[in-house]
Amino acid sequence: MHKYIDLNCDMGEGFGAYSFGGDEEIIKYISSANIACGGHAGDPHVMNKTVELAKAYNVCIGAHPGFPDLAGFGRRLISYTNKEIYQMVVFQLGSIQAFCTVHQVSLNHVKPHGALYNMAANNRGAAVAIARAIYDVDPQLILYGLAGSELVKAGRHIGLQVASEVFADRTYQADGTLTPRSNDGALIVDNEKAADQVKRMIDKGEVFAVTGEIIPIEADTVCVHGDGPHAIDFVKKLRQVLKEQGTHIKGLSY
Repeated sequence: MHKYIDLNCDMGEGFGAYSFGGDEEIIKYISSANIACGGHAGDPHVMNKTVELAKAYNVCIGAHPGFPDLAGFGRRLISYTNKEIYQMVVFQLGSIQAFCTVHQVSLNHVKPHGALYNMAANNRGAAVAIARAIYDVDPQLILYGLAGSELVKAGRHIGLQVASEVFADRTYQADGTLTPRSNDGALIVDNEKAADQVKRMIDKGEVFAVTGEIIPIEADTVCVHGDGPHAIDFVKKLRQVLKEQGTHIKGLSY
């Protein structure tokens, strides 16, 4: 029996005169693109261009809403009420959904960005606000959330299809959360080590925590980052490893 895994990547994270990552190259090797919606990054021109790019390569299109914080790239925790989080997500989904309509493609999924994603991993109120916003905009959208998180639980409870997300280049704490980027050892820079981590998560449903413990983890989709100096080489390496173990790359759909 064949195994399948989704490879997703955050994209369209430039704005104005600024561009980040190698979207045009990495999109050839992934199955899902999470497109910034004008909060932490992205603008109308970039959103339009990235939707066109995803359509050209038949890659599933997702919304990537985040805190409206260009200076902090959406990675700073900002105090918003749950009502404000709900409205923020609805607003950003509407933006990317409009470009999908123009280009006659479907919006497939939603993956919160940065600090909003991390907040919803363990804050039930924020998780419910995000899940409710997605459900109210379109209950057919798939919610991507950190495996085992409050966000995944909230999505399931409200009736959304959810995808448990794991990370190729991030380390894990013993409670299943990601090691904060501000900590030493938060990022895995060795391609071989990152590929081995993904293989273990898919094959065995487990991952090593930074403490050395083995923790269970569910993997429906793997996040790969496209803005690192060796991003393309890593994605190629990961695809090779997955192919060798009989795992096929395929986007998720409702």
